[in-house]
Amino acid sequence: MSSYSCCHGSAKFQPLPHILSYDDFDTGTNGWVDLTPNFTEEGFRSRPSSINRLNFGPSMLSTNTYRLVGTHGSMSGLYSLKVATRCGADPYTSPFRSGGIGQSIKRLSVYRPRRLLQFEMWFTYKAEQDRPGLGENDVRAFGFMFDVQDGEYRFFPAVRYLNCVGGRMKQHWQYSRATNVSDTQWAHGVENEGHVRGVDPQWFGRRYEDGSTDGFGWVPDGGQKLCFNESDDKINWLYFRFLFDLAKREYVEFQSGEQVFDLAGLQPTLVPPYARITALLNPSLWIESDSARRSFLYVDSTVVSTD
Repeated sequence: MSSYSCCHGSAKFQPLPHILSYDDFDTGTNGWVDLTPNFTEEGFRSRPSSINRLNFGPSMLSTNTYRLVGTHGSMSGLYSLKVATRCGADPYTSPFRSGGIGQSIKRLSVYRPRRLLQFEMWFTYKAEQDRPGLGENDVRAFGFMFDVQDGEYRFFPAVRYLNCVGGRMKQHWQYSRATNVSDTQWAHGVENEGHVRGVDPQWFGRRYEDGSTDGFGWVPDGGQKLCFNESDDKINWLYFRFLFDLAKREYVEFQSGEQVFDLAGLQPTLVPPYARITALLNPSLWIESDSARRSFLYVDSTVVSTD
């Protein structure tokens, strides 16, 4: 199948034979929501954690409006999903305690036997147009992740585009896998955090000055300079595709623009399953800011498909 009929007959996507979800954000948020704390304690208080998710930035619908150019709209229509950080970021090597990250998640469950799993989207990213300058080095990173749990393991296949660290451009892709650290080191030194090594790699795991982390490894030959328009109020829509083998629990490949990156044989970290979430299949998106300036990830539309 080379195109998806719900996209007005265009070859905008390259889905696998079975469409699990197609989200055009002109029709609403389609189940994509903020990632919030687990309010499981007495008085509906959130469970203690080294990560303060109450300060995460919001996700919302946006017409993508800027000071001079006016309303961009989405790639095909008016509204896109906007995932935003707040105004402020901790240093790269510090845990996320301020609002320097925003994340959106769609909560799905598996309904049929499957092997290959694919996510596609058209997206763009930009710093807030609140001051002169492009803001390219104000965007630290953005990424895509599946949160999967089958009958034996929970795992987080993910890729992250590391754009900038401490104002220094990196522009290199990374893939999720955990280094050989303890659960306490994974949770920023907090004992009994509740999240073991390998869980939620987008914010757990120590980070290092060169841009590496305990949660992500460098994609081989993964350098790529994405199109970032020469004006602070102009955007370009970009294509992304991520393919994962659920039967082998292995990465296959991902595509960014015209470039395809081979990840065959690489695996995310497998951890024991959590209670009550067997058949979990949650796609998730996030963006991080590298400065005291809001960063935005805009998503025109997405497709999740299986073979």
